[in-house]
Amino acid sequence: MPRIRGVIKGGSLLARYAFSACRRKVGKVVTPVRINALHNWLLYGYGTMETAQDKARLVPAKIKALAQVLVAMRVGCPF
Repeated sequence: MPRIRGVIKGGSLLARYAFSACRRKVGKVVTPVRINALHNWLLYGYGTMETAQDKARLVPAKIKALAQVLVAMRVGCPF
């Protein structure tokens, strides 16, 4: 259970857009998005970073996905 609860429902227009995009991509709204939605500029920066990482074409998409899983396993990420 996270120490910070984050936005559960509602929020700003940007937060609602980020929630719907996260649901499309992952299947649910993950905790980091909920916590970043507490502040619009933080959420905007987080979304910009995620978009830039998705659009990077230097490494194939399969390798990027494997690297993300490996890093998540090493740091003990629950999702």
